[in-house]
Amino acid sequence: MTRVISENVGAFYHHHPKVAAIVTAQAKGKKNAMTVDWHTSLSLNPPLYGICIVPGRFTYQLIIDSKEFGINFLPFEAVDLIHQVGSSGGQQIDKFQRFNIASDEPIKTRVPILKAAYAAYECQLVDDRDYGDHNLLVGKIVAVHRLQEAFTPEEMLDLDKVRPVLYLGDELYLTSSGDTVRHLESVGY
Repeated sequence: MTRVISENVGAFYHHHPKVAAIVTAQAKGKKNAMTVDWHTSLSLNPPLYGICIVPGRFTYQLIIDSKEFGINFLPFEAVDLIHQVGSSGGQQIDKFQRFNIASDEPIKTRVPILKAAYAAYECQLVDDRDYGDHNLLVGKIVAVHRLQEAFTPEEMLDLDKVRPVLYLGDELYLTSSGDTVRHLESVGY
């Protein structure tokens, strides 16, 4: 293979695929769902989770107003919903109504928790920082919702039961296979 070296970042998909998730928020009688692939765990103690959102987005404003958000992880069977939510604006339509999104009640926040999610976090906003064209919103996880059957006893996703949605970039989605998992022993430090 030929290695290309350039100062031009280009489409910025080199670090993909990434798990696609749906962020939910609710404030002032309005709610929204937004697809993200720029998200990550940041700390175990306290449990912190970060999402990157463009400040002009409707969901960003709902999070700033409410000081909370949800992050929902859906199986590959929901890839059409993930794409629809990510391809439409919440200021123009009620995505929950338009796409018939069912939600469960949260226990510590007011954010919608998607019924289709195999796991979801309720987060209280603890930080909002500007990093270029996106802001990093950091939330403390205050509640976890998960389908017990979707996880192993060690609380790892069981790929024989649930396949996550992976975003490759440029509106391309894929998933993983349980037969590609390899357990490697630690070599120590």
